Amino acid sequence: MAKQFWKGSALLAPVPAALVSCGTIEKPNVLTIGWTGIVCTRPPMTYISVRPERYSHDIIRDSGEFVINLTTSAMCREVDFCGVRSGRDVDKLAHCGFHAEAAHEVSAPVISECPVSLECRVTESKLLGSHTMFLAEIVGIDVDERYIDSKGKLNLQQCGLAAYAHGEYFALGRKLGDFGFSVRKKKKKGSR
Repeated sequence: MAKQFWKGSALLAPVPAALVSCGTIEKPNVLTIGWTGIVCTRPPMTYISVRPERYSHDIIRDSGEFVINLTTSAMCREVDFCGVRSGRDVDKLAHCGFHAEAAHEVSAPVISECPVSLECRVTESKLLGSHTMFLAEIVGIDVDERYIDSKGKLNLQQCGLAAYAHGEYFALGRKLGDFGFSVRKKKKKGSR
């Protein structure tokens, strides 16, 4: 199969269609972020990349805290709205019907409607060109109890998470396997 060669661009996909909340419970703001991911396990570290001209940029820079809220496909319209409107001009939480609640470890609020929220504290920031990357430690995670089974396991498949890929939103599909399933030995019939 032939492949075309294109010049370098931001085509890694899918990425989360995340709502990043910042500010305080008294004065919250939210923006949509696609440029995020995990960078380290121990300590748990993540990053977000934000354009300096965005209203949230200075709030995050000055406070050193934010929350990455994972979104569902049912929230897609509101998630898009939060990415194309500025908190300078509109209260995006109120407009979208979202509710801010106090986080446990950071001053930035958690969005109640999101199934999983990662509370983050900035450890470093770096201007990379069009965006500032805020590198942060994940200091706490808030999980909606509806998605935790009787064994305490988080069932992300039930959340209906949304993803973003090259200008389009997608609903994440069915589970295909667990980590390590490709090398796990099959149990023999009759063995316990």
